[in-house]
Amino acid sequence: QVQVAESGGGLVQAGGSLRLSCVASGSRLSINDMGWYRQAPGKQRELVAIITSSGITNYADSVKGRFSISRDNAKNTVVLQMNSLKPEDTAVYYCTSRYFGGSTYWGRGTQVTVSS
Repeated sequence: QVQVAESGGGLVQAGGSLRLSCVASGSRLSINDMGWYRQAPGKQRELVAIITSSGITNYADSVKGRFSISRDNAKNTVVLQMNSLKPEDTAVYYCTSRYFGGSTYWGRGTQVTVSS
């Protein structure tokens, strides 16, 4: 049973920083992409950042220059460093792991709240 677990959310003032971590476990297959999505109240879920197994990254325009994604392939972990946070970054953040073979698994999400 594959499990994807996020940690590190919380409440921060605008301009502050948070670090989200995620670990995927339970499969002997290798992970292709790992990424972060977010969903704010009343809005659709959107991609925040994604990183491939070779380290290629892609970011939403709204977070470029402020967020940084990194991963440890040996540990099946991915980290999202969020700096210069804005109130509009408030959302539930979800970690995803897409395995070679095509299956994608989601975590349960972690709340990030940025106060103005």
